[in-house]
Amino acid sequence: MKELPEDLKNLDERIKKFQKQDLSKNSVANESDFSRFSRIGFRVGTEMLSGVLAGGAIGYFLDIWLQSKPLMLIIFLFLGGAAGVLNVYRFAKSEEKQREE
Repeated sequence: MKELPEDLKNLDERIKKFQKQDLSKNSVANESDFSRFSRIGFRVGTEMLSGVLAGGAIGYFLDIWLQSKPLMLIIFLFLGGAAGVLNVYRFAKSEEKQREE
């Protein structure tokens, strides 16, 4: 039996490499609805919670430093909530763009 020429061996290796890359790209596209919605839900919840917690922590420590008890806490809780909503909006837009592709 004849041995394959070197350029055909290289071609076979390149095809296998691209197939592996294609499978890794499609792994997210082939996920079930439950896992996709779970992933999105956890991401949205984390974005909202982290914004409020970060704003609350900043406001609390500013209140201690400036001795302006609940004022900074209230202001930064609202700012943190707004930042969380903005992050969720950006995430939703990126998910929408990804679904269109």
